[in-house]
Amino acid sequence: MGDLVRASSVAAVTLLAMAGLLFATPGVSGAEPPEQWRYTMVAFSNASARDMDVYESGDGTQFRPVAKAAYRPSSGYIRDASIMRHTDGLYYVTYTTADGANIGFARSADRLTWTQMRNWPLPLCCAFLPGTGDGKGPVNPFGFTGSAGFKDGPSLSPFVTKAWAPEWFADGDRVSIIVSLSTGGGFMPYVMTAQDRSLRTWGLPVPLLSIGADHIDTTVVKIGPTYHAFTKNETKKVVEHAVASSLTGRYSFAPPGDWGSLVEGPAIVRLPDGAWRLYLDSYRDGRYLYSDSTDGLRTWSTAKELPGLSGTVRHIGIMREPA
Repeated sequence: MGDLVRASSVAAVTLLAMAGLLFATPGVSGAEPPEQWRYTMVAFSNASARDMDVYESGDGTQFRPVAKAAYRPSSGYIRDASIMRHTDGLYYVTYTTADGANIGFARSADRLTWTQMRNWPLPLCCAFLPGTGDGKGPVNPFGFTGSAGFKDGPSLSPFVTKAWAPEWFADGDRVSIIVSLSTGGGFMPYVMTAQDRSLRTWGLPVPLLSIGADHIDTTVVKIGPTYHAFTKNETKKVVEHAVASSLTGRYSFAPPGDWGSLVEGPAIVRLPDGAWRLYLDSYRDGRYLYSDSTDGLRTWSTAKELPGLSGTVRHIGIMREPA
């Protein structure tokens, strides 16, 4: 009888344990799957700077084309496109038209079919600010750096001749664009902010302080209270990393990653595992590279080649959203 009782007790405990595994431990059997992400990349190509191609990925590494030649503006180019999804649910791109001091805008409901909105003119901005002049004068004796009215002084002209490489920066409902402006010489980064939710009117450009002259392709990401700018130094032909406590700065330069030289067009996005990835256009040798940071943008992996896209895409824009 004692053996029967013991056997029954063992069986009961076993059944309870099985029930516990089935019903009482959602971390094991009832766990929700990890969140899935969709990465959308837009780019012009070596074959055409007048057409924007759209690619998609689930991990930020393996991309497939979903719409080749998805958008062509009515005139000019679509270089250096940047993409975001706005609070109205629509997708927007802004891009270099290479048509004087203008940047372009288009929007889409599905990322595949795009409607041109308008070109936004930036004819004035930069009188007496460093880094945007013609760079043909003598060396400035007062210690300014960069190309300008002096070779290294402030611009003497307020007239913008080039507006290149616009990049979205959204902070809640506040939407801005980081844009590189020139009055005939080197470029310098500025920020302008949308004045309405439709993104049809924009405020005046404001400089990003202390990044300095001869910097182009600037993109900014905010992590916690810190703003991180990635920008191409046009003199040294390298991508640099700068940080600030506000969007307009002042910025101070941080140690860069092992990204090499003759790279441009930095684009940054968060990966599914929480790391950050910086994409780089190695334009001279026709390769596209990426470098990852797992410690909050302090250190970076050695740059690797992005599979499947080298020799095809140029100066990408990228965004992620829940799949």
